[in-house]
Amino acid sequence: MKIERYISELLYRHQCVTVPGFGAFLSEIQSAYLYEANHSFFPPKKVISFTTHLKNNDGLLANHIAEAEKTSYENAIQAIESEIAIWKSILQVNGNFTLKNIGEIALTAENNLLFTPADNLNYLPEAFGLTTFVSPKILREELKKEVQELEEKAPIQFTPERRKTPAYLKYAAIFVLALTATGSVGLKLYNDQIEHETLLVETAVQKEVQQSIQEATFLIQNPICSVSLPVAAEEMPYHIVAGAFRNEGNANIVLQNLTKQGYPARRLEQNKHGLFPVLYGSYLTYAEAKAAQTEIVKSNPEAWILIKEL
Repeated sequence: MKIERYISELLYRHQCVTVPGFGAFLSEIQSAYLYEANHSFFPPKKVISFTTHLKNNDGLLANHIAEAEKTSYENAIQAIESEIAIWKSILQVNGNFTLKNIGEIALTAENNLLFTPADNLNYLPEAFGLTTFVSPKILREELKKEVQELEEKAPIQFTPERRKTPAYLKYAAIFVLALTATGSVGLKLYNDQIEHETLLVETAVQKEVQQSIQEATFLIQNPICSVSLPVAAEEMPYHIVAGAFRNEGNANIVLQNLTKQGYPARRLEQNKHGLFPVLYGSYLTYAEAKAAQTEIVKSNPEAWILIKEL
């Protein structure tokens, strides 16, 4: 069974896909960026990485295989173990092998695993249909500078030309000016009248409003106390997972230890895999969660970031 197809399917929806006994594939969202050297624009994507520190079976891959292959969970576990045995044999013989649409895994001289991600597939669903494109550099500023230099070198001077104006055109111009002046005077009188009437209406309305306010003030016998409305807490979709435990008692022990250490820890309800996840805390942005994870992994290398609205 080629399990890389199922790993690839899970990477679209999950940030961490663990292959029991081998390692885990992690995904991190990379924002869109511009490569200025050749004016290329790249869409946002998920960057795939690999770690050997996460090997415990969290049930995600096995359950997905069992559901897709219409088989039992135990058979799925055996299929994963058989595939891992094949991977390790290939590494010992060839030194590397390729997982389709995921990347290449190689065995180094120090007997460590080196992962090189594939760049032919974007696992970020929000970036579906977006591709890399090149936009030529805009030369607007250079052209503007060239025009300014030409104007400085050869300034243009205009010499007014004197022409004789016929007498009848002068009289026509005077007539038009007279009509314009008359129209302006009439328009000003009209506008003054409108402003005066508007002021009278506004004054009357203001008096009625003030009178209503005074009457309302004297009619109130029992003023109502002010009511404070609770403000909804802002959603924090980024969480650092300390671990997922099949035994609820173990999850509670870890929760108590994290709380004593000062973390805003909490335990989630049992998920569909029968596990009880325990969180170090939740964060508003990915940057805040990543900064906290950097400190946490010093004491717990298996801590990872969960992106989910709880």
